[in-house]
Amino acid sequence: MKKIGVFTSGGDAPGMNACIRAVVRTAYKYHVEVMGIYNGFDGMIDDEITSLSTSNVGNIIQMGGTILKSSRSKRFRTKEGRALAFHNLKKHHIDGLVCIGGDGSYTGSLALNKEFGMPVVGCPGTIDNDIFGTDYTIGFDTAINTAMQAIDKIRDTAESHHNVFFIEVMGRHSGYIALYSGLSGGAEFIMTPEKTGEFESLIQSFKDIHKRKKQFSIIVVAEGDEDGNAMEIAKKFKKELPEYEPKVTVLGHIQRGGAPTALDRIIASTLGSSAVECLFNGQYNVALGLVNQQIMETPLQVAIETPKVPPNRLFTLIKNLSS
Repeated sequence: MKKIGVFTSGGDAPGMNACIRAVVRTAYKYHVEVMGIYNGFDGMIDDEITSLSTSNVGNIIQMGGTILKSSRSKRFRTKEGRALAFHNLKKHHIDGLVCIGGDGSYTGSLALNKEFGMPVVGCPGTIDNDIFGTDYTIGFDTAINTAMQAIDKIRDTAESHHNVFFIEVMGRHSGYIALYSGLSGGAEFIMTPEKTGEFESLIQSFKDIHKRKKQFSIIVVAEGDEDGNAMEIAKKFKKELPEYEPKVTVLGHIQRGGAPTALDRIIASTLGSSAVECLFNGQYNVALGLVNQQIMETPLQVAIETPKVPPNRLFTLIKNLSS
């Protein structure tokens, strides 16, 4: 390969810039030129493609977000949009792609390969940690540390006023952020999309006065929980237990921003560099990940189709610790 493209797609995640940096610097070690594709798949369609040098990626390893910007492209979902995107890639003589994103980004990249034969390698860039084939995705560690720090601050107020706080974190389909931030923040209860019947268990735990040894409580809710978001659950909680005055905090997009942690920078750098080596060595259509600190290559189709759910031991652990 003489020229490769790199792009970020979907929701931004801390560490994406570190991954871009690793792609560019590793490629130039192999004397391969790198083209940066701005604004994800929309940028492919609009020909927002330009050469990246090693100097372009200097001083970005510590930056959150993505210097290449991102998008969720409706146009790319059409065959006409994908054809135009491929036309622009070939116009710039791009021989392969590194996609930094989640399962939606992987799906779009795989479509380029299936329809036009474009070699692609995926790096898991998403705070949700919901990509199969890796222990941790790029951005997850930063997101849970951001959420944990917020929980720590809210805990001070909850204890001072004997309040019950519902804290909503991101996770429409995945409970990883809720579980990890809740466990590390000492939450008494965690509600996730993966489990059912949690609201009934929550109410029962509050009704059992023999188990209620604390005068305040922290309940972490993933935004995609089956019982609703934190505000909806708090209202139902108040209806069941009118003696409480629950408070709600929605952490929102602060979980996406900020400088990536050391772990996220290392994961991103490792996978970005490995993605270039895969393309250079003819290993295409794989999603890269780190499993037990070893680089793993999972077929893109498998990474897209295989659900990744939190281990049951984490749910057991929160029960054991929430006395």
